Amino acid sequence: MKGEETPFLDSMKSIVSKMEASEKDDSLKLSVEIKDEDIAQIYYTSGTTGRSKGAILSHKNVYSHAQSTITELSLKNSDVWLHAAPLFHLADAWATWAITMAGGTHVLVSDFDPKSVCNTIANQKVTLTNLIPTMYYRLVNYPDVNKYDYSSLRVLLSGGAPISPNLVKRIIDTFKCDYVQTYGMTETSPFLTMSILKDHLQSLPFEEQLKYKSTTGRKFKGVELKVVNNKGKQVKADNREVGEIIVKGDSISKGYWKMPDETKNAFKNGWLFTGDMAVIDKEGYVTIVDRKDDMIITGGENVYSIEVENALYTHPAVLEAVVIGVPDEEWGEIVKAFVVLKDGKKTSEKEIISFLKGRIAAYKVPKKVEFQDCLPKLGSGKICKKMLKKKIT
Repeated sequence: MKGEETPFLDSMKSIVSKMEASEKDDSLKLSVEIKDEDIAQIYYTSGTTGRSKGAILSHKNVYSHAQSTITELSLKNSDVWLHAAPLFHLADAWATWAITMAGGTHVLVSDFDPKSVCNTIANQKVTLTNLIPTMYYRLVNYPDVNKYDYSSLRVLLSGGAPISPNLVKRIIDTFKCDYVQTYGMTETSPFLTMSILKDHLQSLPFEEQLKYKSTTGRKFKGVELKVVNNKGKQVKADNREVGEIIVKGDSISKGYWKMPDETKNAFKNGWLFTGDMAVIDKEGYVTIVDRKDDMIITGGENVYSIEVENALYTHPAVLEAVVIGVPDEEWGEIVKAFVVLKDGKKTSEKEIISFLKGRIAAYKVPKKVEFQDCLPKLGSGKICKKMLKKKIT
């Protein structure tokens, strides 16, 4: 940041100074000692639920994550990675290290445009990439999406935000390749889970496999993961009891840059408390239901926004949707939906509400629906609920 010195800048100044000295004296040799715990990068969180924080990633964090990703995704030197998501966001930036370590090829597009992305996949023989759900929505709804050759693709990954099972199926149907849902954080390099099927699940019928592929995933290689209640006890593996995901491992940050209080609040006894609420099944696959700060309490009942949003996405006219809790004298909070419609599609608040009744519990159905031309997004492309909440309050 302007006016601040960082370890990275200090290191770079030292290197430049030595390089300048070596140019004057050939006898000097440039030598930089790097230790595992030295700071390699500082990535700033998206700040969707609060102040943006600088997550410190060490060299050990970065290389251990790259090695684990190579193993999990079977990366090799024949792979071609498409950088279509922002490189400043770890949903894509991790590939800078892992693909390079595997000896693969990097292909970039200047910005995200469905035509450009489809054309690049076909012409550059892209084998894999990672996009956020809003990008996949635009791709599968692109009128010419089926006119391109995607035979080079072996796997598509989604991360950075929750995704609906309906969209997962459309991705697989459209691109005819494997699909992996991922979950992670800036603080964790980023992967914490992948929805890669365990060996004994690969013989299941497609619809059963799809259920696992649409989950947040099972734990990532090298990561310890638990889902715990407010007393720190692990929840039942019944895919029903909700708790907070906590994690630790070599790829996980030790804290935030010059923010000791925030570091203390998030990192406890060696575990990072993610703030993500989830359920876990008997196979160890977790499914995030909400951010702790986004849960809606209406009439004493907990409403997890992701469930309502997934139901909204099954409506044939809905392109994008998000729900938040808004203050209400009678109910404390009510569920309100913000919806963007697909081009040429029309519907009404009354019809949307009627559509959801019977699909989700009555108390979860939005009492208000507001139609928008677009939803506020962060630079990473994620929908920003905080901006919507600010407009209301």
